[in-house]
Amino acid sequence: MEEKVSKRLMTRALSLVVVLFFGLSLWTPSVLAGDKTEANQLVEKAKMTFENFVKDKNMRVMVDLLKDAKGVFIAPQVLRGAFVVGASGGSGVFIARDKDNRWSGPAFYTLGSVSVGFQVGGDASEVILVAMTERGVKAFHSTNFKLGADAGVAVGPAGAGIAAQTANLSADIVSFSRAKGLYIGLSLDGAVVAARDDLNRAFYGKKTKPPDILGKSGFSNPKASGLLQEVARAAKK
Repeated sequence: MEEKVSKRLMTRALSLVVVLFFGLSLWTPSVLAGDKTEANQLVEKAKMTFENFVKDKNMRVMVDLLKDAKGVFIAPQVLRGAFVVGASGGSGVFIARDKDNRWSGPAFYTLGSVSVGFQVGGDASEVILVAMTERGVKAFHSTNFKLGADAGVAVGPAGAGIAAQTANLSADIVSFSRAKGLYIGLSLDGAVVAARDDLNRAFYGKKTKPPDILGKSGFSNPKASGLLQEVARAAKK
């Protein structure tokens, strides 16, 4: 009798394990598939945003800075809009030069900030941050950091006739932004940048952190080749 009860309990326990196993196996891939699609699309959009900035004659300063840049963050869409208290945010990718001076990455992040003031409506901006110092790159190795505090940030100048040296090169990071194709000089001082662990994992197929993606070999994805090539090409101009 006791043996039958024991077998029944064992059967139920095994059934529960099987249900949990298949339940998780059905849930996890679907979540990862969604993250993978989002990551792939973000990389492609970042590539298009970068290409648009390079073609923009008012962004000649940004292109000039790329020659000495140590890293580049690209956010295809940063949303801003509120009434009295405003909030902005968007996701982007960061790539950096490795020890062999080749561009590596990307690592995925979200960019967000909160401002107080009278403002109505909203807009969407494209943002590129050019990291000019090792401190600027190291900031992106963190899980999260604040622009202006953990890394100095300056708004980059725009205009076809402006030389690169007019930018505040003493800053760790120089920012450039456009809305509807026009330069807007968006101030990002105080904005918080946080790693998107979900997208990093989905894009590379394993749990990882920005320092591993940006500083170690073995982290690559063919989906990023187009973006890396575009940045490398522009940095040689």
